[in-house]
Amino acid sequence: MESKEKNYSGIKINGFLMLLFHLVIIPAFIVYMAITGTVTAYIGLGIAVLVWFLLLAGYMQLEPNEGRVMVFFGDYKGTFKDTGFFWVNPFMDKKKVSLRARNLDVEPIKVNDKIGNPVLIGMVLVWRLKDTYKAMFEIDSQTMAGNSTSMNQVNNRMIAFQNFVKIQSDAALRQVAGQYAYDENETEDEELTLRAGGEEINEQLVQKLNERLEMAGLEVLEARINYLAYAPEIAAVMLRRQQASAIISARGKIVEGAVSMVHMALDKLKDEHIIDLDEDKKAAMVSNLLVVLCADESAQPVLNAGTLNH
Repeated sequence: MESKEKNYSGIKINGFLMLLFHLVIIPAFIVYMAITGTVTAYIGLGIAVLVWFLLLAGYMQLEPNEGRVMVFFGDYKGTFKDTGFFWVNPFMDKKKVSLRARNLDVEPIKVNDKIGNPVLIGMVLVWRLKDTYKAMFEIDSQTMAGNSTSMNQVNNRMIAFQNFVKIQSDAALRQVAGQYAYDENETEDEELTLRAGGEEINEQLVQKLNERLEMAGLEVLEARINYLAYAPEIAAVMLRRQQASAIISARGKIVEGAVSMVHMALDKLKDEHIIDLDEDKKAAMVSNLLVVLCADESAQPVLNAGTLNH
């Protein structure tokens, strides 16, 4: 969508120069008219007083990363982004907005992953206002902002933008989470998962969010998953499943190491001619060593008073 934002090119005067004219020249003119005392002077005096009060509405100041959306009787005249103290047409409606980056911590929501498991997922994102025209006129931010004082109106307007971001972030989070499984144990191939996706998942979140927020003139700079867990109704079952997988993996390592140690022991006995074992004795020794090495508890020694030759 093409941007309709443009820089304000109307009348703007240095605020301090205008303040000098406002506080010195016009009051001097008013005093002169009052001293003259003619009918024409009184008419000029009334006009001068009216102009003096009208000029008050033209002053404004902008800090870095702030903007003013300039509207003249409903006609968009551009966005004022120059920092400093200025005076503009007092009939201009100067809608103040913040262009600074803001954080949003999205509370965990329940979604179904690719396999259908309910999971809780939350994220934190950094966003900012990018296109002031879209933000002010493409979505209903002005109604949501209310008609309170100037400072409160700015805060309410930014809160309205933040609420828009929050709702769209929930939708984008559901969309991305539904495309992947929670864990790699639930996939047949080496597919990307929510738990192991890392930067790639975060990049997709940023892309989906910016696609949804483009119409509102808002931009997401960064988005990261900061909470990921199974939903309470299946958390206990999935924990047992993870524990079982961990036990199987650990047992495999133990058996692999035990077989290697038994093989090394038999080779050592044979190479150094410590004892000659027939196949039955080897089988018994292998069985005993595997039981000792693979057992969860320490083996209890048994004294063998016999001989291996019998």
